[in-house]
Amino acid sequence: MDKLSIKPDYVKRLVWKVRTFMADEAPVIEDPGDNPTDDPLPTALQEGCDNPSREEVMEEIDGLGTDRQAELVALMWLGRDDDAEAENWPELLELARERQEVSTAHYLLDHPLLADYWAMGLEKLGYGTLYEE
Repeated sequence: MDKLSIKPDYVKRLVWKVRTFMADEAPVIEDPGDNPTDDPLPTALQEGCDNPSREEVMEEIDGLGTDRQAELVALMWLGRDDDAEAENWPELLELARERQEVSTAHYLLDHPLLADYWAMGLEKLGYGTLYEE
């Protein structure tokens, strides 16, 4: 079962941290106009550069070694793919290691459902749900 070198409890804590700032309200568009088809689309979630929780998570991820960063990416991929199972873990992890080209923190936090994907990935690997003690 030791598929992760990163502690599952640490990932679960990251899930809760990410949920705190990903749950911010969407920005308000002041004057949407008459025709909704040509109005600018708001981003899925409000994402401020000055959000201290977001910056804290980015620093945490940036401070991890490349192997642990790859694990977080592979865990996200495992959680978001309905067809992926725990048996796919070694391939996902190897692919994540090969594809580390940009900032891992930016890549991960660009996914609005990151926390849910991590939680589902942990569950698929057999580490339980977030609500288990």
